[in-house]
Amino acid sequence: MQPILEIKHLRKSFDRTPAVRDISFEIMPGEIFGLLGANGAGKTTTIQMLLDVLTPDQGEINIFGKSLSDNREEILKQMNFSSGYVQLPENLKVEENLYVFGKLYEVPDIRNRISELMKLFNLEEFRKKHTGKLSSGQLTRLYLAKALINKPKLLLLDEPTASLDPDVADRVRTVLKDIVKDNGSSILFTSHNMSEVEKMCDRLAFLHHGKILAQGTPQEIIKQFGRQNLEDVFLHIARDIEDVKEVV
Repeated sequence: MQPILEIKHLRKSFDRTPAVRDISFEIMPGEIFGLLGANGAGKTTTIQMLLDVLTPDQGEINIFGKSLSDNREEILKQMNFSSGYVQLPENLKVEENLYVFGKLYEVPDIRNRISELMKLFNLEEFRKKHTGKLSSGQLTRLYLAKALINKPKLLLLDEPTASLDPDVADRVRTVLKDIVKDNGSSILFTSHNMSEVEKMCDRLAFLHHGKILAQGTPQEIIKQFGRQNLEDVFLHIARDIEDVKEVV
């Protein structure tokens, strides 16, 4: 089976300071893959390279079996992303933002798709509300609706349940799992909530100072580091313990 996403020896530096150091991993069809690490580990830089916002210094990015650099437009039409760090136009109403992105992705029957997403993320009562007046939790749901507007084959989610209360976060996780199951989509998933990661991710990679320290299923990584759970692994790595060794 061919990977949906394949990264080979990816590197990126800023002013000679390495942000991503020779990382390689792949995501298979229908897989939720966690990319984990403390702030500054290289997660956002990696996602920006996958979106072709940043150009790698070295390495290959293949998506849907094709080179991203050579097939940018074709590939990006089948992808989407959600991140609290990327704001939507605040002067547009909720439905207007979704309509604009629906047009950009050439979504058929846009009005019906917007209604589906409004219902899915309980945004119907905010349809006519200006985006700049939404709460942080409402914005998070709108970002997710935007990310699903084109029914992407590959979805990049950077902290997708941030600012959500536990009930809504649980519903969002269910929605995402259903999308993978029903549409065969694949998800790259970042989160600082290790309990959430254990529930959501089939496999994951831990980044530390731009390098991958470990890859595998959550249980494999817990076992590799001799810890009780992923939160213990995260703390062990994030605190720069000197005996952390690369495990691939």
